[in-house]
Amino acid sequence: MTFARRQRSARGSGQQLRAEILSAAKELLARTGSVEAVSIREISKMVGVSAPSIYRHFADKDQLIEAVVAQVFEDLEAVMRAVGDPAASPMERLRQQGMAYVRFAIEHPEQYRLATTPGQTAGAVDLVLGSGAFTHFAAAVSECMAAGLFEPADPVPVVLELWASAHGIASLLIAKPYLPWGDLEAVADRVMRAACVGRVVIDNVLGDDATAEDLSQWVIEQRQHR
Repeated sequence: MTFARRQRSARGSGQQLRAEILSAAKELLARTGSVEAVSIREISKMVGVSAPSIYRHFADKDQLIEAVVAQVFEDLEAVMRAVGDPAASPMERLRQQGMAYVRFAIEHPEQYRLATTPGQTAGAVDLVLGSGAFTHFAAAVSECMAAGLFEPADPVPVVLELWASAHGIASLLIAKPYLPWGDLEAVADRVMRAACVGRVVIDNVLGDDATAEDLSQWVIEQRQHR
């Protein structure tokens, strides 16, 4: 996408120009798959403005990239909100949200890497992630607690544990695509289901102090009762 050469901006059109700059930067980042390939000069050509015009909206390239990543992750909030089936159980909705998160990360690998790499982006991106993905995970976890699936407590530690599972498999699928994963959807689904079921077993059967031996014995007993 290349924007036509712009005429002199009319009064009050600053927000429109900012949106066009972000759109061009987003497209360039998605097309090249590399933040190094994104330059103010190239974006100015795409939008049809001078580099100083871009600097009026963004202090430097880093601030522009952060705004682009934050904007992309605003879409994640809508995706996670849309996948929750009201007729499904709280546990199933939690699994669905985890899968939506993983799919989104795989579809936006460079943006996801930038958003989750220490020192790359902060501030706006963290706010978007915190208000979007975290909020939806927290709501689903709270519903699981209300339904007696998880031990009623502060949902934050449980949210972070499940978020870590979603982030872990998403990051590996992005960083190591050449490994023999098999069906990516099936792999991610097993990871998310294992994290959810593991939390149920710990909370309702074995307790936080359970050892690997306790878990092994419990599994053996369950098999014997089949």
